[in-house]
Amino acid sequence: MMKCMSAAAAAIILVFATATALAQDIDGIIEHPMIKRYPGQVIAWQHIENYQPYKVAVGPITGYRAIADWIETEGRVTRTFYKYEGEDRSYSEVYKNYLDALKAEGFDILGEGISADRKGSAVGSRQWMEVTFRANPATKPGAVGTMFSGTSSSGGAGAIVATKERAAGTAYVVIYVEQHSRKYIGTLIDIVEVEAAETGLVVIDAEAMGSDIEEYGRVVLDGIVFDFDKATLKPESKAALDAIAEYLKANPDKRFYVVGHTDSKGTFEYNRKLSSDRAQTVADALKVNYDIASARLEPHGVGPLVPVFSNQSDAGRDKNRRVELVER
Repeated sequence: MMKCMSAAAAAIILVFATATALAQDIDGIIEHPMIKRYPGQVIAWQHIENYQPYKVAVGPITGYRAIADWIETEGRVTRTFYKYEGEDRSYSEVYKNYLDALKAEGFDILGEGISADRKGSAVGSRQWMEVTFRANPATKPGAVGTMFSGTSSSGGAGAIVATKERAAGTAYVVIYVEQHSRKYIGTLIDIVEVEAAETGLVVIDAEAMGSDIEEYGRVVLDGIVFDFDKATLKPESKAALDAIAEYLKANPDKRFYVVGHTDSKGTFEYNRKLSSDRAQTVADALKVNYDIASARLEPHGVGPLVPVFSNQSDAGRDKNRRVELVER
């Protein structure tokens, strides 16, 4: 015989069921896979624009409602607002969790800061957040309004500004966290995916070459374009060759390896030969057309051995097909 449930047990189940029903994301959400949410958060608002400008603040407040250091970018912008309701967590714990996660995923941190009150001008302070929100207003109403408007009883706040180079292009992530009330922590995550430049349209210049070589000892020769599966230079490579020759003539004592790279499609031997032939073509073009001494440029091909991104995507394979100058 089935026994009757006690009133106390029924009340507990009812409370649990009600809380579970409330702790759900709003309908129509497409959560971005780049950042994993803090456990217990629910999505209360989201706005996605396929293409729009976004100003990434990377410096402190420098005057009345003014920040001097911005990165002005544009691309696909995904803005997602999360709520955490309960007394068992603090804004600082949520902030630290996101900061550690970004670092673990290889993001470069451009700015970070946390503040226990409304004072201060540093990255992450309430005043700093207000200035950034003015530059990037929420054009869709909803729960995110609690963060944009703030409240006189609000607790602390923090923000993290980060970036990551991906095969598909640069991504910026800005995370805002606030203790809106004793039982309510709000988190806004803005993700800006900068549209990657079309292959062959970006051309390196002599100044950029010098900066990369000085810092990294090598430089990718953007703008060098070959016919498909061949070592024949396309005419549009001339602008890049002009810049490379300009740098080499301005630095006559420097010598380099010209290193060809490919993606991993095809056999290793085929790719090794293709990369070697392409490196040789670039070295020959600089010698014949620009009078660069052949002793200064030693061509080599390494095929798919040194990828910069995964070869599992078209964008990754495109980035892996490249020619570099490596300082000797």
